[in-house]
Amino acid sequence: MQQGLMLLIQLVLEFAPVVAELVQNRNKSSLGLSKYEPIEAIPEILKVLNPANKKSGDVEDFEQARIFQQQLVADNHQTRLRIAAQERETSLKLPEVNKIFDSWPLRLYPSQILDHTNYGHTPLKIFIAPPQVDFDQFGARRDENIFKFELMLAEGLRDFLNKHYSLNSQVRPTELLAGAWDSKRFHSESSIKALFGMLKTEPSLILECENDGDYLNFRIAYWGLWQDNYYYKTIARLPYREILEESAKRRALEWKKIRDELVALGEKLEEVNQLGKDNVINLETLEKVEKWHEKGIDISKLSLQYQVNRQDYEKLCQVLITYHCLVAGWVADIYHLVDRGVPPLLPELLPSLLSDAFDLQSLGVIASGYKQVYQALENERCYWIPELALELAQSLCHLSDAYGGKLRAWANEQLNYSLSTWLQLRQISPNNSPNPLQEMQSAVSVKDEEYVKKLREYFVAVGDTQSIADVDEILNRIANLKHQVTVQHILLRHTLTGHSEKVTSVAISPDSETLVSGCADKTIKVWNLKTGKLIRTLTEDLGKISSVAISPDGHYFAVGICQHPKSNVKVWNLNSDKLLHTLLGHQKPVNCIAISPDGQILASGSNKIKIWNLHKGDRISTLWHSFAVNTAAISPDGTILASGSSDNKIRLWNPHTGEPLRTLNGHSGEVKSVIISPDGEILFSASADKTIKIWHLTTGKVLHTLTGHLEEVRSLAVSPDGEILFSGSVDKTIKIWHLQTGELLQTITEHSGAVNSIAISHDGQFLASASSDKTIKIWQIN
Repeated sequence: MQQGLMLLIQLVLEFAPVVAELVQNRNKSSLGLSKYEPIEAIPEILKVLNPANKKSGDVEDFEQARIFQQQLVADNHQTRLRIAAQERETSLKLPEVNKIFDSWPLRLYPSQILDHTNYGHTPLKIFIAPPQVDFDQFGARRDENIFKFELMLAEGLRDFLNKHYSLNSQVRPTELLAGAWDSKRFHSESSIKALFGMLKTEPSLILECENDGDYLNFRIAYWGLWQDNYYYKTIARLPYREILEESAKRRALEWKKIRDELVALGEKLEEVNQLGKDNVINLETLEKVEKWHEKGIDISKLSLQYQVNRQDYEKLCQVLITYHCLVAGWVADIYHLVDRGVPPLLPELLPSLLSDAFDLQSLGVIASGYKQVYQALENERCYWIPELALELAQSLCHLSDAYGGKLRAWANEQLNYSLSTWLQLRQISPNNSPNPLQEMQSAVSVKDEEYVKKLREYFVAVGDTQSIADVDEILNRIANLKHQVTVQHILLRHTLTGHSEKVTSVAISPDSETLVSGCADKTIKVWNLKTGKLIRTLTEDLGKISSVAISPDGHYFAVGICQHPKSNVKVWNLNSDKLLHTLLGHQKPVNCIAISPDGQILASGSNKIKIWNLHKGDRISTLWHSFAVNTAAISPDGTILASGSSDNKIRLWNPHTGEPLRTLNGHSGEVKSVIISPDGEILFSASADKTIKIWHLTTGKVLHTLTGHLEEVRSLAVSPDGEILFSGSVDKTIKIWHLQTGELLQTITEHSGAVNSIAISHDGQFLASASSDKTIKIWQIN
């Protein structure tokens, strides 16, 4: 077996279990980050997402959960980067005392290495600690001692990394700091410890070769962002004298062929030997060894010496370059896999790195090393595993083409691991059927289309026609599911006219019978939702209306008035038109109101949020904002109030105590609308930045961003089943989104002015939209 592959196998066997243990330890210690960011809810969320806790037969939004897991990992990464930044600042402020630098092996100071000015994702830093080989012992001439061994080694590794793991890559960035190692100050363990003490915030790999007689001890030192200590071990002993002498012997034998051909042409042997230089000496030694060996002499007892030259040094250097590339590629793969879920690349590169064929068992060790790390990641990223394992199967599949198909078994093992994990996530036992593709039929959804397409690519590559047919059936089912989603229709039933200025807000009663509209013309109108007939108009001492809301029991409705000095909130009995309360206290325009699902409290927002008792009209508390509050919503269980403001932020509060819970940053423009899903788990926000963001309400993590509107988005509504989102915009359109896929289903362009407000009926059959074109449109949803 080729020496380079043996080294890689040894690394995988020893390093993969270490990485798996580190991942598991990181999972256990994640709660320790809570002092940097409030993530105490994450264990409970992961408990909810854990397939073991889900009942068989439940229809689960796996894509949302997968995206959520990805956001958790990204946030965890960002949190660790912030911790690393703090520790980095501490390191920079520490005096670089002589005791530290007694063991400092680099020509660079920490301040030069800790500069992250131009980085996107944190790169893996790679250092080379080159060997110090005394080539004089091989009889090399002085001019050959000028040979720059370290430079050639660095150049070979640099070529490999620039091509596949470039510093500028957004996928697998690495930074090679060639020439940074000061070999004269090399102190082995003490140097690694000194480096880790100062650079533990920087994921680093040190490739170290140390001269040990006729061998080079090849060691690696490694730590990542998530490690409390470093990994440092000798993974190979390279017989460099043997490599040099074998190279010299090959040259001698090649010379012998040329010499014999020249002599056969009539050239004099003495003159030809003058051209042979050290090849002549090496050939004489080689022929003596063969003769002695035939006579039964134990030549191992003899001190034989072959003359080596630059070609032999280059051969040795090429071997070392292969070692360095194999190890750097595998460790970089593992670092980026664990840190950000990037699939491994090295399996695709093995044919170009290894010139000799390798056996099935060898590749199995490499593949199982990746699988070991995947399994360690299952708890925190179970939704990523099917795609990661499938990516590895595809890489191994391409390798099998280069090696006569004998590696197919390992590719199939990764494929089966991918399929079984996919089924387990959906509470389907992979042992129930000999054909897992048939089991996929019952559980597949639109979001699985990309994964299934990759499955098809794999089966096409290996020529499995039966599996291709099975996958085509799955793709047909997905196509049917997509058609079922996209065939929904929304029909215009009524256009309501009567307001003389822009209509700012609409609300629908819980029984889906009544519509209330507020307008800048200082009137409130009550309509029959299904017939479109006007029931009554209220004009009693009103200013411009910003918002309207109806209580969950349908008995009351409230309006927010945004015209100073009449800025207040009024509450009426919906059935009798009796004014119940005028809520005073706001000093600036009231921009929004929201009533809690239990009908007990009302929230109103201006530059502050005031919480009122809806029935008594008493003020309960005041929540302080620094900027104008544009929108507010209360969760179904009444425990969270979300507010969006003109400072581009969303704030979460406890509406009963006034306690601030969290601030959500993500929009680059004013937040114009916030709503909460019927199940209370998801927050939707619309912004002047033209986007809609979907957040996990408990953790405040962004799950998805919807783009498509051309102007600011002013209003949102979600269907009672939580599947469809409606958005109204200044671009005069209403857009309809499918939340499981993020797909834009339909764009409605009937309004001739900005769409300021939309509301959906509790039975999900009607949508109302209010516009600056002075109309209200009522739509029927089929």
